[in-house]
Amino acid sequence: MIDVAGPGMFPVMGNSETMRLKAVVHGHVQGVGFRWFVQSQARPRGLLGYAHNLLDGTVEVVAEGTRENLGQLLGAIRGGAGPGQVTKVETELTDPEGEFKGFTIG
Repeated sequence: MIDVAGPGMFPVMGNSETMRLKAVVHGHVQGVGFRWFVQSQARPRGLLGYAHNLLDGTVEVVAEGTRENLGQLLGAIRGGAGPGQVTKVETELTDPEGEFKGFTIG
């Protein structure tokens, strides 16, 4: 995984292009409502995917949508307004796979 530079935005290459974001969020992010926060940020932006806890204490977020909306979600995750405390976000941006029907919490 790569950590995208900047406060949440992706390199500009057609912000309306549909992409898939995979983010692993480190810090105090389990047991504090962080996944619900992510969902509350993703749904209004029309993003599809999920947020779920991993066994190592991180939260995995996978979302598909426009680069612009994914960048906004990533900015919200990194921005410190959510519950808990984010210390690091590892990200990967790839082509969408199209399997999601909504944004869920797992």
